[in-house]
This record gives sequence, C-alpha cells and structure tokens, in this order.
Amino acid sequence: MSDAHAIDREQGSDFLPRFDAQGLLTAIAVDSETKDILMVAYMGEEALARTRETGLAHFYSRSRGRLWLKGETSGHFLRVQEMRVDCDQDALVMIVKPEGPACHTGARSCFYRRLDGDKLVRVPN
Repeated sequence: MSDAHAIDREQGSDFLPRFDAQGLLTAIAVDSETKDILMVAYMGEEALARTRETGLAHFYSRSRGRLWLKGETSGHFLRVQEMRVDCDQDALVMIVKPEGPACHTGARSCFYRRLDGDKLVRVPN
C-alpha cells in the first residue's frame, strides 16, 4: 500500500475497509448497555453490506462457508446501534443491543470463562 493510501485509510474520512486474504474483517460485538464484549466473528463484503442495510448483525461463517444472520435460527438478533472502525480499517467494533444470549452455548457472551492457571473458570453472566 502506498504511503498516500495508508494516510487516507488511517486518517481520512472515507470508509475503505481492508479485507484480509480470505476477504474478511474481524468484527467484535459489544453490548451497548453493559459494554461487555459479546462475541468476535468475521464479515465479508456481503455481510458488511447486509449489516449496514438492515441494522442486524450479519457475519461470514468460516465453519459453514456462508453468510449468516446472527439470530436466524435462535431469534437472538444483534441490533447494531453504531459501528466503529479501527485505525487501518481491518476490524470493526459493533455497539449492539442483543435480543437474547449472544453465544451459541446459551451464554450471554461468548467470553464466559476466564483463564486461571491452566484451567478455565466460568464467570457469572
């Protein structure tokens, strides 16, 4: 990337998302009320476009190899209130209003365990 392009991406006002070699961006969902990190997933161009169009978080499932709407089967949608972009535009933080648990395990957040030595200890949700 040229220095001029890097400056535009890092300091300019144009949205110039930088997808990785697989065509993905890292997307972090944060609860708008508690500020807890709910989940980390990936977005391709289509997921990003659908999220911006609908206000509902869409992601690219690497395990399924397809686009998915968070909540499409569970009803636990993430309503996007705001999207923040990191300095080099290869990651997003979505401030969301969750409609139920964010984790597929039923936990409120995917980050429901902490590392204690070599063990994982469940934290209160």
